[in-house]
Order: sequence, then C-alpha cells, then structure tokens
Amino acid sequence: MKTLKPSFEIVEPSFGSSFSYSKFNVNTNNKAHLWHYHPEIEMVFVNGGSGKRQIGSHISYYSDGDLILIGSNLPHCGFTSETTGNKNEVVIQMLPEFLGTDFLTLKETKGIANLFEKAKYGIAFGKDTIKLVGPILEKMSNLWSFEKLLALLTVLKELEQASDYTLLNAQHFSLEMQVQDNDRINMVFNYVKDHFLEEISLEDIAERASMTVPSFCRYFKKMTKKTFTKFVNEYRIVHASKLLAEKPISIANVSYESGFHNFSHFNKLFKEFTGKSALQYRKELKSMIK
Repeated sequence: MKTLKPSFEIVEPSFGSSFSYSKFNVNTNNKAHLWHYHPEIEMVFVNGGSGKRQIGSHISYYSDGDLILIGSNLPHCGFTSETTGNKNEVVIQMLPEFLGTDFLTLKETKGIANLFEKAKYGIAFGKDTIKLVGPILEKMSNLWSFEKLLALLTVLKELEQASDYTLLNAQHFSLEMQVQDNDRINMVFNYVKDHFLEEISLEDIAERASMTVPSFCRYFKKMTKKTFTKFVNEYRIVHASKLLAEKPISIANVSYESGFHNFSHFNKLFKEFTGKSALQYRKELKSMIK
C-alpha cells in the first residue's frame, strides 16, 4: 500500500542573511502547496487574490490578500494556487533565535518575543496591518542584507503592536511530538488534501495509518481536537466557500464539486460552519465586491 511521506522542509537562510526571504510571482511557489512544517517561524504575505488557509487543524478562506505568521513546527500548506489571482507572494522564514538567544530577552524586543509565542497558534492579520506592512515586505526584495534586516524588524514591531488579528489554530496543534506521529498526521492531512472530493471512509484512513478504527479516532481527536469526519467536512466547506467566490456555478454544483453528494447535508453543514446559508454567503460576497 502506498503512503504519502511527511514533508519536513529544510530552510536555508538567504545568502549573507540570518533569515530567508523569497518573493514569488503568480503561483511560482509550487513547493509550498504540499503539507509541510519546519522549526522556522514563517511570515507569508499574499498580495491580493483569494485562497485557502490550512494551518494546523484550522481551515478557512481568505479574500483580497492575506498576511499570516506561522509558528515553529506548525504544519501548513501554501496559500496560493493557479486560481488565486494574487499579484505575488512574499515568504520570510526565520528561527526564533535568528538574531541570537539573548536578543528577544531585551526590554526593547519583549513584544516581538510575545508575538513569536502567539505565532504558535497561527496569526492572520487584518486589512489595516496589511496596508501598513505590505509595501515594506514588497520592497525588501530590493534591499541589501542589513537594510533588509532593519525592514524585517520594523515589520515585526508593527505586527507586535497590531490589534486587528485572529488566532487561527486555537487548539494549538503542532508537530512537537514523536517522529512516528509526525509521519502519521502528515500522511492523513495530505491524503485529505488530495482526496477530499472522494468518499473517505474511516476504515480506509485507519488502515493507511496502520491503526484500528477506534484507535485512529482517539488519536485524531487527541491531535486535532476534532473528529476526522468533522475535519474532512470542514475542508470541503472551505473549498465550497472558495468556489462560491470564484466560480459562477450553481450552489448545487458547488456542493458536488466540494465532495458532497447530498445537497441538503451540504446546506446544513455550510450553515453550521459559516453561520449563514451558501446563498446568503454568495450574496454578501457580491455586495462587498460592488
């Protein structure tokens, strides 16, 4: 039986720098589309467009760009795809101690230390903060290493002071665990990502994880604070949200193209997850665009 290997990413700092800075144009960051994790803290700025956020056991949809800070060993997928419509994507990766073990103990940097602690949950910043730091992140590609470091510290200071943010991975799911658990949960998440349009039975996924069904259910609930069925349904609902925003197809087709084969069940779950019907969700999106 073929199983998906976990993706542990080794991050190399940029030449002459203590952190990694990358700028991708229109969906060229293909490697990030796999489920992956690393000890570095990661900042992702998506300039415009829309897409899915997949961080830990959290799944949601964003529109009109995004700015995310992801903590160490917090598994995540890339935030753009061929249909995202973004202008470009900036990714910065740094170890928590990238400026030395004592740097974050200084009075002047205590707020940044607190920011890194919150990043363990995954942070999505609001439009005001994006407007403030987005241009700085964009221009960093043209700076030399010292000026680039100063720009990064400026951005971190602004993020530390921001009030318009949401903690995404409220259950604090991370991969600070045994290697065997890393392999297993990566396999499960990647399998759902690749097969959510199909029927995924508990028997099948438990077998792929080399566990009995009861053991797998207990394991998954312990790891993610939700049942496997709920996780799969949430993944499908977020995909449906993306289709509602991006494709002019009927809601029935949205349901089918998101992996649901029962329209009334889709409507019920969509309202439970978003607090509104799919029709209302689409109407509100259209009114926002006008």
